[in-house]
Amino acid sequence: MSKRRRKKKEDSHMDESWLLPYADLLTLLLALFIVLFSSSSVDAQKFQQLSQVFSGIFTGGTGPLEFQKPADNEEDHSSDQPDNAQGGMMDSEEITETEKELETEKIIDEMKDASKEIFELEDRQELEAIQAKVNTYIQKNDMSNKFDTALTSEGLLLTIRDNVLFQSGRAEVREADKKTARELAILLEMDPPRNIIISGHTDNIPIRNAAFNSNWELSVMRAVNFMKILLENEELDPRLFSAKGFGEFDPIGDNGTDEGRTLNRRVEVLVLPRTKADE
Repeated sequence: MSKRRRKKKEDSHMDESWLLPYADLLTLLLALFIVLFSSSSVDAQKFQQLSQVFSGIFTGGTGPLEFQKPADNEEDHSSDQPDNAQGGMMDSEEITETEKELETEKIIDEMKDASKEIFELEDRQELEAIQAKVNTYIQKNDMSNKFDTALTSEGLLLTIRDNVLFQSGRAEVREADKKTARELAILLEMDPPRNIIISGHTDNIPIRNAAFNSNWELSVMRAVNFMKILLENEELDPRLFSAKGFGEFDPIGDNGTDEGRTLNRRVEVLVLPRTKADE
């Protein structure tokens, strides 16, 4: 009788330890279905977050409740912007860069213009100094009625009346006037040297002799012969000199009067600005 009661008591206290692994199994199955459901949604960002969660579970802690929370995505989210937004940003950056380049070019151009103005001012001051030196020579030798100087846009212009150097209808510099030409050559010594143009001019009275068939030929040879006297000065560089003949076609006076024709018969020495010579 006592054995039957003991057995009945033992049956009423059956071991329930199997419930714990069973519950864990159900929990794992539930988690598995949740994972499968979440994975079925094609969302790359969610899938990456889920991957980070599982990575934290398996590497960051000892249990499901101890994994570290994945850090917020600190990457640049500019890639999340629509393509047109990115294009807009790039266009804006390109525009800004273009504006900077244009501003830089503008500043460079302004600096070049300012530098050019300074250079032209210094060049003009040098020409004025040469003009003053020639004017001093003219006054000292009482030749104001035979020589004239002018500072023009083309350079420093020295005008010499033809009766100072030549006989009427002749192209050779008179022997007595070669000294004047050589003294002018000294005045043309410059450091650094400049380009110089010698030009001959006549009136419109036709000339026909054994030496020349036209005033044009006479004007050319007068310029060349006067230049030869100047270049006897070894301080002058022949490569910087040139000669021209205009004949009667570049008058400065009225060929209808004796006074005007006298003005037109001349030799001109043009000292070029450095800017003009560089062109």
